[in-house]
This record gives sequence, C-alpha cells and structure tokens, in this order.
Amino acid sequence: MIVEILKTLFDGICVGLASSMTVGPVAVLCIQRTLSKGGLSGIMSGMGVACADTLLAILAFSVYALLKTYIDEYSTIIQICGGVFVVIVGIIIFFKNPVPQIRKNRTGHIALWQDFASMFGFTLANFVVIIPYILAFFTMFNVELAKNPSTAIADGSSISNLATNFLIISGFMLGASLWWIALTSIISFFRRGFRPRHMLTINRVAGVVISALGVIALVTQFV
Repeated sequence: MIVEILKTLFDGICVGLASSMTVGPVAVLCIQRTLSKGGLSGIMSGMGVACADTLLAILAFSVYALLKTYIDEYSTIIQICGGVFVVIVGIIIFFKNPVPQIRKNRTGHIALWQDFASMFGFTLANFVVIIPYILAFFTMFNVELAKNPSTAIADGSSISNLATNFLIISGFMLGASLWWIALTSIISFFRRGFRPRHMLTINRVAGVVISALGVIALVTQFV
C-alpha cells in the first residue's frame, strides 16, 4: 500500500519535472524576472507557471477528450493568437527599462502577487500548446488518471481511484514547483554580479528570444 502510494506520487513528480524543463517563453520570462527583480519574484513567477500547468493537467484529462474536436478545428486560429500574444510580450520586455524596477525593489516595493498572476495568465493563454505537451509526458511515463474517481477497490488491496488521481496531480504540482524553485534559486545566486546596465541587456536579449519564439510559432502555422 505504502509502496504503491509512493510510486504513484513519484510518477506524478516525474511528469511535473519533465513538463517544466522547457526553454520556451515562460522559462525565459522567469529567468529575466529573476535577474531583474530578484529571487522572490522569480519563485513567485515560477509558482504561477506550476499552478497553471497543474490546472491544465487536470483539464487535460477532464475535458480535452470532449473538446478535442473543437480544438483541432480552431487550433490554427488559437495558436496564431497565442503566437501574436507571445510576440507582444517580447516587444514589451525589449523596450522596458529595468533600472526603475531595480530601484523599486531595493526600497522593498515588490508586487509578488502580480508576478504570480501574470505568469499564471500567460501560461493559461497558451493552453492549446501546453495541454497536448503535458499529455505527451503523461503518456511517455505511462501515467494515467483513473476514469472513474468515485470507484474504490472493494478489498482494500489498492488505493482508491480518487486517491490515485489526487496523488498524481499533487506529485505533478510538486515536481513542477521543485523545478521552478531550483531554477530561479540558481539564477538568483549568480544575479549578484549583475549591474543595472547588464539588466538592460538581459531585457533586450529576453525580449528578442521571446518574440522569436512567438514568430516561430506563427511561421509553423503557415509552413
């Protein structure tokens, strides 16, 4: 029983870690925020991504099969809108001057809830790409949520389907959170050597990379 619980939880952690280890707009944005605003900002941004990914993982198994026909029908339009959104975010970052934000951070005024909420919304806005991506890793690790959560094993030899689903999703959330906390903590450790002028360069590079990823997403819809 205990071994089965630990294995189920570990499976969820593996999927959460694997799904989060991507070099995409979300990762670039979290790194940029960590360098320009500090470790707490990076962690809160990462937690926003982890929470959004967990919600999308739940939705993936709950409604994806039902909505797949409609998503496939309008996938081009949805992905084009997502690509345009990513390009706009990259342009905003490119032209944003981080020096006032750094000075604001030094006086203790850091809106951490805004970092969390913005990354949560940014991740959800790209659901049409993220949901199949998450499902692919669930399939790769051979992890599947129970079809009927209300059904329990009568003889008590196994954990109930509801408990299994809870452990998998909890493990997914834990794995994703561990990744973002570890990544932002490492980046924050090396942040001390950066100066405001370096932050401006980082903003420029991050803006170009994020916009480029958005452009690539748009181009793939037509090529």
